[in-house]
Amino acid sequence: MTKPILTYFDFPGGRGEAARLALHVAGAEWTDDRFSGNWPEKKPSTPFGGLPTLEVPGKGVLSQSNAILSYIGREHGLLPGDSFEAARHEALMNAIEELRAEAGTTGKADEDEKRAAREAYAEGYFARWATHVSAQIKGPFVGGDAISVADLKLYVAMRSYTKGVYDYIPATILEAYPKITGLMAAVEAHPRVADWHAS
Repeated sequence: MTKPILTYFDFPGGRGEAARLALHVAGAEWTDDRFSGNWPEKKPSTPFGGLPTLEVPGKGVLSQSNAILSYIGREHGLLPGDSFEAARHEALMNAIEELRAEAGTTGKADEDEKRAAREAYAEGYFARWATHVSAQIKGPFVGGDAISVADLKLYVAMRSYTKGVYDYIPATILEAYPKITGLMAAVEAHPRVADWHAS
């Protein structure tokens, strides 16, 4: 093996897509392993029982999406060189994982309960979260003019909202947060991101 192997499920979203984007934006040589086999069989062989994983030649297998993004960011200049600023970006990535965990609690089996949970989440937790995140964005990106792995992670996570993935949460929910929509537009306009979506 001469180049890193990123393994994640074969769909354009979730925790692995930001790492795919980061490697592509960096111009790195890597293998895009889109897993479609027997997951219960594969799961025990991963470091923490989940995907994505990044196998790095001569080093081993790295797991956990934020750790993978931080590694890619440091290796390829997609995290600030200043330690405090890098930590600020990583804190935002952690906040995205907290948002995903909270959103996961709204997936009720009963439709009326799901609607109530999703509406309460959108008006409460999500609104507070988006306000805090907006305050972290210098503009157009989190750190200013340079794109980072935190921008890519936020972009991928927020696309699930603008695409209406969550029932009972309007696809227009981000319109109240111009810093976030501005960041998403800036990521989308990045030539390497546009190239990724065109391929």
